[in-house]
Amino acid sequence: MQLSQFPRIALAHLPTPLEPMPRLSEHLGGPQIYVKRDDCTGLATGGNKTRKLEFSMGEALQEGADTIITVGAVQSNHVRQTAAAACKLGLKCEVLLEHRVQHPSDLYKNSGNVLLDRIFGANLREYDKGTDFDAAMADVASEVTTAGGTPYIIPGGASNAVGALGYVGCGLELLQQFSEQALAVDHIVTATGSAGTHAGLAVGIRGGGSKLPILGIGVNAAQDVQEERVYKLACETADLVGAPGSVARDDIIADCNYIGPGYGEPTESMNEAVLMLARLEGLLFDPVYSGKALAGMIDYIRSGRFDHAKTIVFLHTGGAAGLFAYADTLKLD
Repeated sequence: MQLSQFPRIALAHLPTPLEPMPRLSEHLGGPQIYVKRDDCTGLATGGNKTRKLEFSMGEALQEGADTIITVGAVQSNHVRQTAAAACKLGLKCEVLLEHRVQHPSDLYKNSGNVLLDRIFGANLREYDKGTDFDAAMADVASEVTTAGGTPYIIPGGASNAVGALGYVGCGLELLQQFSEQALAVDHIVTATGSAGTHAGLAVGIRGGGSKLPILGIGVNAAQDVQEERVYKLACETADLVGAPGSVARDDIIADCNYIGPGYGEPTESMNEAVLMLARLEGLLFDPVYSGKALAGMIDYIRSGRFDHAKTIVFLHTGGAAGLFAYADTLKLD
């Protein structure tokens, strides 16, 4: 799989570190746990979307775009990184924000990622939950074109085959780090939401010749919906990189039992996980994605579902800026 064949613009600090978490491992009395620090990608406080945007923005520049159009929830990490990338590349950024969370506080609506979106000068448009965003983004693109601009649409999370190339690269990067550090890894755990990270990672790991299992912890959709979404995108991505059939349906596992009341809604287990990692390892995780994925991993270890594993790698997708939006709901005692 040669990613060099695709348009790409350097935005991330790569490779990101792969670090042990000995105090967490000891506290849980379970396997050795490592963290893949994709919170350290460097763009606008970092996060997983930066890897994807290297390819999305590369294609946008190749097509002569001057305006990026994208969509995300109000506290979207993807939107924040896209707005920053647009600034770095001298592009305009039109953002469609979806109100997914019920009864949001003023902090949620104005701080965290939203504050950073505004600092980066993105034009924010607000929409109700459930809006047809394909149609809405097409309308914005027509508006840009009518005004003489050249739009480029990036779907939510940059989760199409082009964006997923970033996590094909991450999968290959991980396999190289495992080899360099002589690590025999038994499992990878990651949050799974818009599907691009999970799908790309599966293609990178399988296409790189490894049968290492990947557990996605869902943050939004039901298991059957999420697994089909990830598998479909993994197949599209595998075809794009010239590795058709490298990912089987059974390779895609999404446990969606840790979502709680809904997307972006706090849970007790997420709250515990975020405080546990902060106070044991000095690491910050976000309440929406990595916090709930951590909660799932911790429960798997406590309930014995990882008893077979000696070494686990948790993929940290970033998003700590979102903590500020949840300051009035996190329980810090």
